[in-house]
Amino acid sequence: MRSRSILWSFNYAIEGIVYALRTQRNMRIHVAAATIVLVAALFFRVSRLEFLALILTISFVIGTELVNTAIEATIDVATQSFDPFAKIAKDVAAGAVFVSAVCAMVTGYVVFFGRLANVATTLLVRVRQTPSHITVVALVLAAFAVLVAKALRHEGGTWLRGGWPSGHTALATAGAAAIAYTTGNAGAGVIGLFIAALVAQSRVESETHTVWQVIWGGVLGFLITTAIFQVFWF
Repeated sequence: MRSRSILWSFNYAIEGIVYALRTQRNMRIHVAAATIVLVAALFFRVSRLEFLALILTISFVIGTELVNTAIEATIDVATQSFDPFAKIAKDVAAGAVFVSAVCAMVTGYVVFFGRLANVATTLLVRVRQTPSHITVVALVLAAFAVLVAKALRHEGGTWLRGGWPSGHTALATAGAAAIAYTTGNAGAGVIGLFIAALVAQSRVESETHTVWQVIWGGVLGFLITTAIFQVFWF
């Protein structure tokens, strides 16, 4: 009978963890971050003491999040109206999670900073030496800049269609500029710009974008690619 009660205790504990994972967004974020940290620890072959510090920190963060979830559920059951003391309890519990998260960030910084700095330096050297890598970086940054611009200045359309500026034109112009810079051939650059112009024309003719939207998309793609190649290539 006692073994069964212990087994049921484990079952209840697992149910609580599963409930927190299903209902709490922050819990899912913590678990995802913990998974990434553990994979990184195995990849970088951290020492036993460093691994122990990471395990304790992860347990601390997840444990405080579980306690925070339990406190919130208890308060929601106890009161159905606004209560300043209930707010204080929830705020303090959330503060405990925040403190544990900051502690985890500091621990991760101490364990991984030196290793990540070496990796970043190696990647930077490879990017400087390989034009294809620079082109990929330029295209990714151009796409990101388009999304940011659309978020700041929403002019209708969706994230992938319509709105200011034209993402298709930005990427086409970025690709054309990258071709010109990597080949050093003016003819190749002109062909790339001609293709980008055709892309811009198709966006206007389909009434997906206005003329100014494709112009600004082209300017954005060209400037970002030029800046990236100025930093990493020239």
